[in-house]
Amino acid sequence: MNYRIIGAILVILSSGGMGFSLAAAHKKEVNTLKQLLRALDFMACELEYRLPPLDELCYLAGGQVSGAVNRFFSALAIQLQQQVDTDARRCVEIVLKQQTDLSPMTARELHLLGKSLGRFDLAGQISGIRSVKELCERDLQGLQADQATRLRTYRTLGICAGIALVILFI
Repeated sequence: MNYRIIGAILVILSSGGMGFSLAAAHKKEVNTLKQLLRALDFMACELEYRLPPLDELCYLAGGQVSGAVNRFFSALAIQLQQQVDTDARRCVEIVLKQQTDLSPMTARELHLLGKSLGRFDLAGQISGIRSVKELCERDLQGLQADQATRLRTYRTLGICAGIALVILFI
């Protein structure tokens, strides 16, 4: 009898933990998109007023943010400085393959950013950065819509799923 109670508690805790980890992943995604928006704003301003080389721009943008976005831009700056590939788009793809802590949504937007970096004149690059920024803002608004309710639902569903499994097993 004691083993059943211990097993039931472990099932509820593990499925509840899954719900809480989904909520944490959602919060991390929102934070990563906010960091990317800060970096894109900074990059657009730097290009407009100072026009630094692309590797320096990525290094400076990485210094303005933290977390996975910082690691991405720092690694991209190193790739561009070492001239691993002459095309910035390919350098972005290389860095995205190395960065495993980026969510698919953020990675998609960084991939789109790589398509315009270093390919066009100043106006084209700024336009590319702004279009990626608009996409980030749209995705961020979608994630933040009813965020509190969504996070509470993830947690509740995790716990309820565990209770349902316990009822089925007992």
